[in-house]
Amino acid sequence: MNKSMIVKEEVLFKASPGQVWDLLINPAMTKQYMFGCEVISDWKIGSPVYWKGKTENGNEVIYVKGEVLAFQEGIKVTTTTFDPNAGMEDIPANYVELSYEISKVEGGTLLKIMQGDFSMAAEGEKRFKESQTGWKEIVIPIMKKLLYE
Repeated sequence: MNKSMIVKEEVLFKASPGQVWDLLINPAMTKQYMFGCEVISDWKIGSPVYWKGKTENGNEVIYVKGEVLAFQEGIKVTTTTFDPNAGMEDIPANYVELSYEISKVEGGTLLKIMQGDFSMAAEGEKRFKESQTGWKEIVIPIMKKLLYE
């Protein structure tokens, strides 16, 4: 049996739940912390979600695509994610879930991030390590700066 490979992060923001929610689903906000990508979706269950950005020469590209699996306005969103440019087969087994859940806590808002399970996906270990590093070293620090911790 494969060991599960799930990225789990918790971030405390000194911001309102509404501000944290906006950080997650507003394309103008995601562009600032998610490697220049805007998240595009109507956020209805079963709808597509795209992370669009631009290449160095200005061409628009979809860097990640998926589908909305769960959505509770202001509380939780779960999507699948897949990089269509990574050279992997575009099959359900190569998609992993990304889930954000926010809750009001003393002193601010807690964001729980879960991404995976990478263990059954193509290039799972590599993707898991890249995601783990990306969240910890790049994405979360920028998110915190955007909402002033």
